[in-house]
Amino acid sequence: MTSASQPAPARPTSRDVARAAGVSQATVSLVLGDKWRGRVSEATAERVRSATQDLGYRPNLAARSLRLGRTRTALLVVPALTNEFFARVYTGAAAVAAEHGFGVVLYPSPDGTGPARDPFASARAALDGVIASSMAADALGALHGADLPLVMLDSDPADTGVAARVNLDIADGMRQVTDHLLALGHRRFIHLASAIDSWTFAVRARAVHDAVQGVPGAVVRTVPAALDVRAGREAAEQALAAPGPRPTAIICDDDILAAGACKAARRLGLRVPDDISVTGFDDLALATAVEPELTTVRLPAEQVGERGMTALLAVLDGRPAEPGSLSVHLVVRGSSAPPPPRS
Repeated sequence: MTSASQPAPARPTSRDVARAAGVSQATVSLVLGDKWRGRVSEATAERVRSATQDLGYRPNLAARSLRLGRTRTALLVVPALTNEFFARVYTGAAAVAAEHGFGVVLYPSPDGTGPARDPFASARAALDGVIASSMAADALGALHGADLPLVMLDSDPADTGVAARVNLDIADGMRQVTDHLLALGHRRFIHLASAIDSWTFAVRARAVHDAVQGVPGAVVRTVPAALDVRAGREAAEQALAAPGPRPTAIICDDDILAAGACKAARRLGLRVPDDISVTGFDDLALATAVEPELTTVRLPAEQVGERGMTALLAVLDGRPAEPGSLSVHLVVRGSSAPPPPRS
């Protein structure tokens, strides 16, 4: 006869961990909730972690959420998932969230650009906090009054009602790319600017004009375009075909617009960078897919997501978020060169 099947071993509980570590269940909760510093010793915390690992204990996050009054869920509001930058922001945020037993709900704009709309009818019940790009700020109208902590990404430091913010040094990035072109000898510029009305693009425009101010003979013409390749191509074609001395460099707010500018140059019989230099911003995969490869500004997108989620966790825990902007840096590739002779 075969023996009856044995019942599955009982799932270890926090009480089992406390017993094995020789501490109270409250201490186990403090350590596993990463709130032990200043309350228990490092040695005690290590005993709890070791017991947790030895027993194979996994916290019941659903039950823990009920006790804490939290869902352990954050909402990430972005303007578009079709934009690689925001997909990478999500990757960074989700990685940090997973380390702390949190989930991230992603809400992109339905139309792919511009602000998203009404993420949840009952945000207070569904979420612990919100991380949002300034480019999707209008979506936050649905969350007003929900009393949720808000972490803003790439947003105006003067705005109020924000629990924390994570900014990139966008102005410095645009200064780097403009100074690079000035050092090559360029003096006539088109600034191919995103037509999206947001703080980050306003900063880019100011930085370009500030960088050329006071440089003898340097002039900038700003040309707005929707944030897609076709719109960038059409706007650049019109600007390059306009009467008067032709610009020798196009400074673009984004790699997508830069790809459009490169297409415009080719359609007009111009060579990049021999006849005209083109620069981008963001360092998307597109920057190395075009030929010549784009000189652009690299933004640490995943680090933005990581810092955003870390800031939200700090706010929820009553701690200050890490201050300071994230650095960006110029990546020089084949799309920029000195202007043609006698230009």
